[in-house]
Amino acid sequence: MIYQNWPDILETLNHLNETNVFVLLLLVPEQLFMYYACGQIFFSYLKNRKNVVKFTNGEILRISTELNFVNHAVPAGGLGGLAFLTYRLGPFGVSAGQASFLYIFRYAMTTVVNYAQALVAILILFALDLVPAEAQWIIPVSLIMNAGVFLVLFVVIFVASSKTRIEKFSKVSAKISGGLIRAVTFGKKKEIVEYEKISAYFSDIHESVRIAKDNKRYLKKPIIWGFVFSFCEIATYWIVAISLGRPELLPYIMVGEAIGSVFDGIVPYGLYELGMAGVMIALGVEFPVATIITVMTRVITLMFTIVSGSVPYYRAIRSKKNG
Repeated sequence: MIYQNWPDILETLNHLNETNVFVLLLLVPEQLFMYYACGQIFFSYLKNRKNVVKFTNGEILRISTELNFVNHAVPAGGLGGLAFLTYRLGPFGVSAGQASFLYIFRYAMTTVVNYAQALVAILILFALDLVPAEAQWIIPVSLIMNAGVFLVLFVVIFVASSKTRIEKFSKVSAKISGGLIRAVTFGKKKEIVEYEKISAYFSDIHESVRIAKDNKRYLKKPIIWGFVFSFCEIATYWIVAISLGRPELLPYIMVGEAIGSVFDGIVPYGLYELGMAGVMIALGVEFPVATIITVMTRVITLMFTIVSGSVPYYRAIRSKKNG
């Protein structure tokens, strides 16, 4: 991660003298609280499940920092984080299907909140007449991109809500994965995962969706924490902007972060900051300011991710192996 981002690290160091370092230090408690809020999206829901071991606040924060580290270290569009969360929560009595449901719910929740925040920010910018005429294309683009994400989420929920549909999806998934394995191994291996295990996994997701639909009160606290987490993501960039003496850029950051998040969900690695900076520039933010804010935020959060998450991650892996 350091090697790949070395040019951005050097650029950030060159611009540190332009910032208020004391304001930047606010990122330390802010980032820790953001990780905690992310963990509470999962764990405030799991507290309602009788078969799940209770989590302490320390465990919530630790697992969240580990998960954040994995999502940065494994460029797999979030799949690495899902695999790790499933692996990490297993000893607490959380099944793979439950972990997957919570992971999907988290992305759905943050997508909805980011979309709402972007609309609010756009309305503010229009009310203040701060949107250049040539940048008004951002509104339909933002709507279309987020509508696409909503469509995918709707399809996932639609399939997972029905026992019949989830069984059909399991059969199709087993056939596709089996076909790919046979093609890659030239027919020497027919499958990696047995159909029964695939079916059990998706049935577990279906059961988790059914329980959530029947007990909507379980989702109240996760939704609240989803709002908190999403605002913390924006606050990270805003703190950097404030340190540069540009607190008025909050609405631009809100729109850019929403579109950047869509890029991040679609592309495995690298387009989040490009999308965010590009939107801010299109909305009229000066090119140097937009790039410095996105690059500095990326580098600072990256280094904080390594420092806060790498050691707990390796300890978790080693303790699991030793156990």
